[in-house]
Amino acid sequence: MTAALPRTLIHTSAALVAAVSLAVTLWTGMTERGVALAFGALITLGELSRWTGAARVREAAPLGAAGALSYALLGENAGRPTGHGVAQVLTVVLAASLLGCVPHIARGRGPMYDHLARRVLTVAFAAACFQPLYNRGVFDDWTGAAYALLLIALLSLTALCDAVLAAALAHARTDWPFVPLLRDGLRAMSGVGSAVCATGAVIALAVAVAGLWALPVFCVPLLLTQVSVRRYAAVRATYRQTIASLARATEIAGYTPAGHAHRVAALSRAVGRDLGLSGSELTVLEYAALMHDIGQLSLVDPVPAGATAALPAAEQRRIALLGGAVVRQTGVDRRVAEVVERQADACAEQPLAARIVRVVNAYEEKARSAGPGGPLTALEELRLATAGEYAPEVVEALARVLSRDCLTLPAGG
Repeated sequence: MTAALPRTLIHTSAALVAAVSLAVTLWTGMTERGVALAFGALITLGELSRWTGAARVREAAPLGAAGALSYALLGENAGRPTGHGVAQVLTVVLAASLLGCVPHIARGRGPMYDHLARRVLTVAFAAACFQPLYNRGVFDDWTGAAYALLLIALLSLTALCDAVLAAALAHARTDWPFVPLLRDGLRAMSGVGSAVCATGAVIALAVAVAGLWALPVFCVPLLLTQVSVRRYAAVRATYRQTIASLARATEIAGYTPAGHAHRVAALSRAVGRDLGLSGSELTVLEYAALMHDIGQLSLVDPVPAGATAALPAAEQRRIALLGGAVVRQTGVDRRVAEVVERQADACAEQPLAARIVRVVNAYEEKARSAGPGGPLTALEELRLATAGEYAPEVVEALARVLSRDCLTLPAGG
């Protein structure tokens, strides 16, 4: 089963669900058009304010998601039962989402097939669980806290469904392991995901009592949350740029080749993801990889080509400890300094992040100096190294990552 197949199945399923819903709605006509228009406008606004730079945020359009889910779970409008069903919910959500995506696609920030497929399927799940039963009167006896808990439970199941879809699509798109991606998605539910679910439930309950005037009132907290997340991510981006600039100090001073730290960081992150590290662990790994050579600034004479992997163990350890001391002075997460300090320790005593940096750094140095066929030669040297010098599981993860980058590699063993 190829990695692209799940993505094709998800897209096909979403397209079929959308087509059937549109056909049913055109055949039966729209009901509660004012309500549909109000929620459609809310979803469109949410998609227009979609954060296209949110590469590491699972839900980049929280307001659109909350509006779509609240419409799927809407049973009353100001005390009067609504008559829309699953098909109309999906038609309104799809039309509003497409309309909101147009400016982003026009700016070259599309296509957004994965985003739309997730939106259609998650809303279809929520609406199918609620609308038919509500319209049949199954929930007539559910009042007060019980009804609110019902909505929260349905939204929680929907969020779980969305996390699975997001992980499957990311796995198909990147070929990264599915389980770590799903784990990261589930962890993200405690952040913006929980705010989306809470806002969706509150909007559905508020409109049932106060009518459509509740929409703008109860959307403000989520809008403020979205702004806060954007600002936090901007600070994180600036923070990373500062670390990347600091990492270039060894290159500018002539201690390491140009781009070495960034190549090690990118490859270390890919290997860490293959080994199942979480999002925060990957960030620590990336920062440590960027600054793994900072200790070389203490050397009087630069190491030829910055190849510390060929130095005696005692000298490697001294450079690593000096590098860790420098990192601690920068105010970076102490875990980053620990990884930098321990990259020259005995393999069995190292944390996984330090093992990864050690292996990837050695590979990059060996591949660079080996000439034609350098990647294959370097990988074999790592596999044949003295027992305990490099972690075998990290070397094989590196081989898998390189294989996905279309390099022909020999079998492990």
